[in-house]
Amino acid sequence: MTALTTIDLPAAADFMATHGRLLDRHRFRLLLGTGGPDPVLAALAAYRNADGGYGWGLEPDLRSVSSQPGAALHAFEVFAEVAPTTTPHAVALCDWLESVSLPDGGLPFALPAPDRAGTAAWWAQADPRTSSLQITAIIAAVAQRAARHDPAVAVHPWLARATRYCLDAVRAVEERPPALVLAFALRFLDAVYDSEPAAAALLGRLGAHLPDNGVLPVEGGSDDETIRALDIAPEPDRPVRALFAPEVVTAELRRLAGAQQADGGWRVEFAEFSPASAMDWRGYATVRAVAVLRGDAAI
Repeated sequence: MTALTTIDLPAAADFMATHGRLLDRHRFRLLLGTGGPDPVLAALAAYRNADGGYGWGLEPDLRSVSSQPGAALHAFEVFAEVAPTTTPHAVALCDWLESVSLPDGGLPFALPAPDRAGTAAWWAQADPRTSSLQITAIIAAVAQRAARHDPAVAVHPWLARATRYCLDAVRAVEERPPALVLAFALRFLDAVYDSEPAAAALLGRLGAHLPDNGVLPVEGGSDDETIRALDIAPEPDRPVRALFAPEVVTAELRRLAGAQQADGGWRVEFAEFSPASAMDWRGYATVRAVAVLRGDAAI
């Protein structure tokens, strides 16, 4: 795709230097080619627990020190970004996820936290006895991205069990699921498209629930909270991107570029739980926006 618009990249860099978490500052530098993977992994290690999981607010709305599935998602994002560099911490995270998976292979949305200060209600009130397709699908999807360059993750039994759980759960979907479940299940099916024979048909069947404009209102979210096409299909040339008309993708890329704020950063389009999490999310959102736009050669 040819360039659609421009952003103020120096202003984005200034925003990250001023406001970004150390982890996201190093992720941003890695994205721009001005930094390497080792500082990224070192910053991520500060959120790691002795059990191999991650906590300490790596998921900005879940500030507990305890290892949590939501934090595992963000750790796998980093492991995918540092490719082709690998780390044994990725396999250790798979081991931890295996230890907290439920008998059907799924993960609970969140685990009980001994310290709930700064933790949003949707995390704190989760049922640890019930598997969540929403969280399992997105963690497995990002783990599959990491597995593209990390053979030890690719063959880990946790990933195989989580993949099987997600495929079975998606097969059981009959009506349109909630927006976040739909979005994350589509991300998962795209991630396993090349390795799971059932993924193509399931992607088409689940994708039929998407509206033509690619905008999904989020049930229970803020009044204007939505999931959009680039949230579901952030990478070009992937099967899930074909679920959206080219003009929808083009419009969304322009919209994303135009969402850069006067201070150089981006904002997430959902309600944050606290001032601290709001700023953490802004650094995260800025890295994401630049990564998506550069991936599509839209800047």
